[in-house]
Amino acid sequence: MRTFYLLMALLFCKISFSQDIKKKIDDAMNKLAVDEQFKHSILSMYLVDGKTGKVLYDKNSEVGLAPASCQKIVTSVSAFEILGKDFTYQTEFGYNGVVSGDTLQGNLYIVGNGDPTFGSWRWKQSGEEYVFQKLSNEIKKLNIKLIRHFIIDNTKWGTQGIPDGWVWEDIGQYYGAGCGAFNWNENQYNIVLRPGKKVGDSVAVLSEPPYDLFKIITELTTAAKGTGDQVYVYSSPYSFISILRGTAPLGIDSLTVAAAGDAEILFQKKIVSRLYKSGVLRPGFLANGIDYFPIDGFDEKMEKSIYSFISPTFDSINYWFLKKSINLYGEAFVKTIAYQKTKVGSTDSGVNVIRDFWSDKGIEKSSLKIIDGSGLSPANRLTTNALVTVLQYAKNRPWFSSFYNALPEMNGIKMKDGYIGGVRSYTGYVKSASGAEYSFAFIVNNFDGNPATVREKMWRVLDLLK
Repeated sequence: MRTFYLLMALLFCKISFSQDIKKKIDDAMNKLAVDEQFKHSILSMYLVDGKTGKVLYDKNSEVGLAPASCQKIVTSVSAFEILGKDFTYQTEFGYNGVVSGDTLQGNLYIVGNGDPTFGSWRWKQSGEEYVFQKLSNEIKKLNIKLIRHFIIDNTKWGTQGIPDGWVWEDIGQYYGAGCGAFNWNENQYNIVLRPGKKVGDSVAVLSEPPYDLFKIITELTTAAKGTGDQVYVYSSPYSFISILRGTAPLGIDSLTVAAAGDAEILFQKKIVSRLYKSGVLRPGFLANGIDYFPIDGFDEKMEKSIYSFISPTFDSINYWFLKKSINLYGEAFVKTIAYQKTKVGSTDSGVNVIRDFWSDKGIEKSSLKIIDGSGLSPANRLTTNALVTVLQYAKNRPWFSSFYNALPEMNGIKMKDGYIGGVRSYTGYVKSASGAEYSFAFIVNNFDGNPATVREKMWRVLDLLK
């Protein structure tokens, strides 16, 4: 009998606690709803008991909203399941034709198979110096100095690097770099700027363009001290012009901004030209006298692979995907999923595979209306209910520890955040001081005013879960 009363007391305490947290969240959300910044907003929050899945709070959880980078949670979990935590990419190096003396009567090839980390500085095995040394060694083993072309094959996934729905303001920035079958240095390059000596002065470009024939046009002006980096790069894939607009702050010697670039041409500038400058290859083509030229869609194909660059494993790539919110990685995951399942490496195909996967797990497709893998498009729509369902699913998978470890920690909570114009979002896991575990998603669309103050107000709501 004593055991019975103890169990009843514990059950009563748990029910009371659940009701208490619901009331606290409800009061806090009601205050947000009448806040001037949220006067014309849609607020959505879905909160469940992390252990049981019991719903503790629900506000607009079935309304499809722009999730911004919280969408990466869906992409990450989908890729863990479909590709596997140990999945790796291979970038192949090889040639066609025959070797005669120090001459290859054919072409050298680097063939992309989707690796978004190739050339990235985040791992030694993918970095520029490692790639250069490996290519140099393999070429020396062939005992060749002269070739026809060095061909960068970026054809496996077609020509559409930028998903539909991305906006002009984003695609020139480093975070808006397109994703192809061949990627290099996260498809970005740096522009070094020097602000003027007084407000209103023009801003000079100090760095060289990323490749020959490329032109950088600056319409930048110098702004007051402390205004920060307000530089926007306007460009598009395979364009030979970038236009810089906005401002750079007074009082600094230089400012470095990262811009999106084309992988083939960036690789040519960094690696292929270096092979010639270092003497590994000798200028003077057999076929047409051109030293080197990256050709997208070249008719000839590689006949013999002599070396494969192996990427880090998926769980390692995913770590940076979530920690640093790298959009390129998300787009690569979606296209890789598509190619694995349909042999068509397109964003649309990958999104369809992901939506079908979650539909089989009970998430209605209409609650997961996504069009990319990173959440950069403002046209994405998903529900907080769907996000939490994905989080709860992940908890029971054998790779969960890798996924959980990759989640950023902010405001004392393991969660992914998202921000695009008018959108703030958070989703993740939190454990309270009393030992309660929660999975949650919290999205605001169409707020007004300073995004930083919106963040602070949303964090105050989430503080109630600690």
